[in-house]
Amino acid sequence: MEKIVTIFGGSKCGEESEEYGQAVRLGHLLAERGYTICTGGYLGVMEGASRGAREHGGRVLGIVMNQFKSEPNRYLTDKVASAHFYERLQNLIERSVGFVALRGGAGTVTELSLVWNKLQTRVIEPRPLVLLGVCWPKVIQSFREHLVVSERDVSLLDFVDTPEEAVRKITESVERVSV
Repeated sequence: MEKIVTIFGGSKCGEESEEYGQAVRLGHLLAERGYTICTGGYLGVMEGASRGAREHGGRVLGIVMNQFKSEPNRYLTDKVASAHFYERLQNLIERSVGFVALRGGAGTVTELSLVWNKLQTRVIEPRPLVLLGVCWPKVIQSFREHLVVSERDVSLLDFVDTPEEAVRKITESVERVSV
């Protein structure tokens, strides 16, 4: 069975950004362990993760949108075209054994929120939802202060500071399920 990890993050994070560097490292580490990387297929964090995986012999699946005029990043090995955003989100989620979110914008928050809600409502089987980076504890704390977010909801998230920790969380979870 193919092990796919979906990576979410900002399209506006350039090569010089911390997030891009983390994404390259994350893609590299996951590819080394035999995971297929799945992203939205375009620039920023998506390109960084794709690049890290591809440069280390990994498969890189890009879920692209017919509505977008921009070209997908050059590191993809496979593309799946989606007609609209919800179909794209479904394709990013359905086959993944785990998810990692890096800092991004509204699109990243949308992706994170949909996966998180599917885990909360048990629409999908439990799997890791890893939040990589220093921004996430503050974002989730703000959700807790201003929205209805329980301790159980927060317990579905794994907060990490490094790509190495993110890969460890994903790997531990996949190995637990495989046993």
